[in-house]
Amino acid sequence: MTAKSSPLFLGIDTGGTYTDAVLWSEAGGPRGKVLAKAKALTTRHDLAVGISGAVDAVLEKSATDPAAIKLVSMSTTLATNALVEGQGGRVALVMIGFAEGDLARDGLKAALGTDPVVFCSGGHDVHGNAAKLDLSGLEAALPELGASVSGFAVCAYFATRNPAHELAARDLIREKTGLPVTASHELSAKLGGPRRALTTLLNARLISMIDRLVAATEGFLAARGISAPLMVVRGDGALVSAAFARQRPIETILSGPAASLVGARHMTGLDDAVVSDIGGTTTDVAVLDQGRPRLDPEGATVGGFRTMVEAVAMRTFGLGGDSEVTLEDGALNPRILLGPRRLVPLALAGMMHGEAVTVELERQIRAANPGRMDGRLAVRTGVPERLAAGLTGAEAKLYELIGSTPLAVDRLLTSNAQNATLNRLVSRGLVHVAGFTPSDAAHVLGKQANWDAATARLGAELFARKRDDRGQAIAASPEAISERVLTALTRLSAEVILETAFAEDGLDGAATVAHALVQRAVDSHPGIARLSVALDRPVIGLGASAPLHYGGLPPLVGNGCVVPEDTDVANALGAVVGQVRVSAEARVSQPKEGLFRVASGETVRDFLDEAAAIAAAETDVRAIAAGRARDAGTDSAEIEVASEFRVSTVEGQRMFIEAHVVAVASGRPRIAV
Repeated sequence: MTAKSSPLFLGIDTGGTYTDAVLWSEAGGPRGKVLAKAKALTTRHDLAVGISGAVDAVLEKSATDPAAIKLVSMSTTLATNALVEGQGGRVALVMIGFAEGDLARDGLKAALGTDPVVFCSGGHDVHGNAAKLDLSGLEAALPELGASVSGFAVCAYFATRNPAHELAARDLIREKTGLPVTASHELSAKLGGPRRALTTLLNARLISMIDRLVAATEGFLAARGISAPLMVVRGDGALVSAAFARQRPIETILSGPAASLVGARHMTGLDDAVVSDIGGTTTDVAVLDQGRPRLDPEGATVGGFRTMVEAVAMRTFGLGGDSEVTLEDGALNPRILLGPRRLVPLALAGMMHGEAVTVELERQIRAANPGRMDGRLAVRTGVPERLAAGLTGAEAKLYELIGSTPLAVDRLLTSNAQNATLNRLVSRGLVHVAGFTPSDAAHVLGKQANWDAATARLGAELFARKRDDRGQAIAASPEAISERVLTALTRLSAEVILETAFAEDGLDGAATVAHALVQRAVDSHPGIARLSVALDRPVIGLGASAPLHYGGLPPLVGNGCVVPEDTDVANALGAVVGQVRVSAEARVSQPKEGLFRVASGETVRDFLDEAAAIAAAETDVRAIAAGRARDAGTDSAEIEVASEFRVSTVEGQRMFIEAHVVAVASGRPRIAV
């Protein structure tokens, strides 16, 4: 089968800055072939615009008939960004069997904010025995709530052991309001009511947002004549149908990073690796273990909230191509420091604003002595004026001086206090600061050429004039300082990779990597006692700038570094090559001697025999997993069932306490015929 006659697959990744698209065919080798790839700026006001820009570009590059596309899959940062930025619909939280004091646990009160909450009596105990349910207060509140919220989140005490009261509340709300309802047992089988309530609340907030994304994508695909199933990447790297994601949008948090790990494994064939994805602002590092991303055992944390969502264990560092370059204070031989703040690279500012930038940099170069603010310019970000409301007097005065054309910071600021004011304007997203970055260093050395290299060189010349504590210039030329900056970025990349590895091994990652012995080992410092440190697996470098920055990694981390050919679109590729993977769980408990209670899905049943109860639980979870796999988008699921027992021994006799039965269904997504 040739690539031309083979089914085509379209992968899309909607990132914070760029939307990537990739057209992939299963033909063309053991890992298939990328036929075309493209990027377009993400358009947050209407995501379909950015998606269409990237997808139309790959269709044009490949001269592909849209009807030949048999599957579309996307990863997205929309849910992650919404939680980080505190966005989402207004939701009513219904707590059954809980007290108001429970809101203080696990950040639930902070997450709730000003959204309404209704408390009802009811819930169950650990064995699924019910307390008396009273939904009269909820029913009385529904007319007012139904007119003021976009959805409901319902959490009942021990609903994972018996969901009957959540189901009763869910049915009542749907009957009276017709609004979306998320019940906590649908999202997690774990104990811990307040955190389960938090996860349910956040899910309910995201439903309308993900619904708009899916609708916009489906509308765009229909307009282009693409009638293929649409899949979405979950935070654990698995694929689910768009309809499945619409009901459980919370599971798409960290979708983008998870897709990059799937893409990394697919492109390299490596089952065990440390994956490091470097962007403009951050570096994301995670671990591949036996072909799957390691997941966060405590649940994903996003926007400061610890959820019960299974998602990739990703560590994010403020280190990238656009990181701020500064000097260590008070050192005879000061080190280059990078990040965590992002600056607009001078090369990019020069390309966008021309002489407004170069004139100021040349003025500073002509000065007899270097200035502390040399090479820094401030410019408005262009956000609507209404977002500047609430500024203090000092902030408003400084903001008024800054316009849409970059202004040199040494002309703008007259005191150190104003520097703090400028930083507050930056943190509010009102102002950008342009300055010397690793991206500029790469332009100076001819290793990057997408922006204005001449402006980058002026910035490097200014930075090279800075003085150490002996009053000497820190570098002899723009090229010399640029080499040092790129070397520092590679060195710091090694540190964040090792920090992640140490943390995965149960150590304090940051403290361990900062230890003098580890530092000497990374630097291969000569001595009577020679030290070394090495990863047990190679590094996979992702990101458009990975080929530039990761070439020097191997001697620093003690293992190889693989940078795949299509590393710049790893997320989009990961979105389309992944597998559907869903699970179902059941619990078997013993409320009293000789009685075995099976809680699976939405049913609770009692048995008089342990073996019969276990067999019923295994049958239940297999059937539930098969149904979920079909809903999630696969018709060819393989199902594995595993049971874990908790028992004790009393006077030589085995005593059953509890059994946990899990079924996992996985398979490739169905494609258009």
